[in-house]
Amino acid sequence: MAKTKSSGLYAPHPQLAMVQKWITDLPAKTGRSLDEWIELVQKKGPAAEKDRRAWLKQEHKLGTNSATWIAARADGKGLEEDSPEAYLQAAEQWVEAMFSGAKRELRPIYDVLLRQILDVGKDVKACPGKTGVSIYRKHVFAQIKPTTNSRVDLGLALGNMKTPKRLIDTGGYEKKDRITRRIPISKLSEIDAELKKWLVKAYDMDA
Repeated sequence: MAKTKSSGLYAPHPQLAMVQKWITDLPAKTGRSLDEWIELVQKKGPAAEKDRRAWLKQEHKLGTNSATWIAARADGKGLEEDSPEAYLQAAEQWVEAMFSGAKRELRPIYDVLLRQILDVGKDVKACPGKTGVSIYRKHVFAQIKPTTNSRVDLGLALGNMKTPKRLIDTGGYEKKDRITRRIPISKLSEIDAELKKWLVKAYDMDA
């Protein structure tokens, strides 16, 4: 993975703590370290990742998470979850990729919106993925996604509360998803006081 200088805007994803604990506990629970499992899979396991997952579960009695994570790493995937440093390096690259090509013109909207979000509270954490940036306090309370070539969506965790038409129902409440409303943003002027009010509301609801 090519090295990318960190902007300091992002925080390690909360899932990393779970993965780190899994890596630490793996030898005691299974008799092999992560590196030993990867070596075994590469030498004796099936070629396809899907078949490797099934093989690990059936032949070695591993749970779904362990089988999935080991099979992925044996294929050179998921390495960004193995340390905070690796994740933060990947996070910068994911954001660059998200706002490249036809979506390049959306980058100024993203940069201003992210700064607004980070200013809401000292405990706000921005955690990029490959298709969007999840915003955490205790849980995900907001999400930024470049949904189309001309629009960024700010998703908000607002439960089933009544909101103005500008806040579009995502259907998330019915699906038990955290994000239940989204505000479409196509120009910088739409990052306004009303948007900030609802962003703060979502932040406060996650206290």
